[in-house]
Amino acid sequence: MATPEERLTIVVPDATAVSGVYARPAVADASIVVAHGAGAGMDHPFMVGFTRAMNGLDVATLRFNFPYMEAGRRSTDRAPVAVAAWRAAFAAAAARAAEGEPVWASGKSFGGRMASMAVAEGLPAAGLVFLGYPLHPPGKPERARDEHLYGIQVPMLFLRGTRDPFASTEVLEPVLAKLGPRATYHEVEGGGHSFEVRGRKGDPRETGAALAPIVADFMRAQVGT
Repeated sequence: MATPEERLTIVVPDATAVSGVYARPAVADASIVVAHGAGAGMDHPFMVGFTRAMNGLDVATLRFNFPYMEAGRRSTDRAPVAVAAWRAAFAAAAARAAEGEPVWASGKSFGGRMASMAVAEGLPAAGLVFLGYPLHPPGKPERARDEHLYGIQVPMLFLRGTRDPFASTEVLEPVLAKLGPRATYHEVEGGGHSFEVRGRKGDPRETGAALAPIVADFMRAQVGT
């Protein structure tokens, strides 16, 4: 049986109020807040597939829009606005979690990078899950977006397609080495930035759902560590 979903309005200080979708299975041992990528909102099939699969694995989820997406703009929010949205969405999920329940932060591409910036600024997430971290613009490995990562002390899971142009191996490997045991890496062979595999027809819902067991196992492995 599908987990019932609750649509929310999340107030973001000094910005547009945004929409969210919260779902909590009958038994939940953790929560995860998930932000969308730059070009598609919280109801993109990848986001829906991933969060619903997490619900099936006994994890509560909250996916949400950033203010620019809510307002129908193409340009992403500046970091302070995006981080404020993250704080508001995280607070909404934490308020619905059981006492002592770990609440994680995750995101697709831009959403994950903004999650990491929020955590670097003090967001009390139990850990971070990156669904395709945009480490650098395609073809520009010299413009790495990694400096803030080194101050983060919570566990981080980096999921990456091996063909992802936003995270070349030669840039990613030194970053993971510098992060040490805080970082765990999982790759999808042949996957692009959205984990699509060239030459293989796939529903984005199924693509997102396929990542959920990896994420849920990682989250549970951190309990007590």
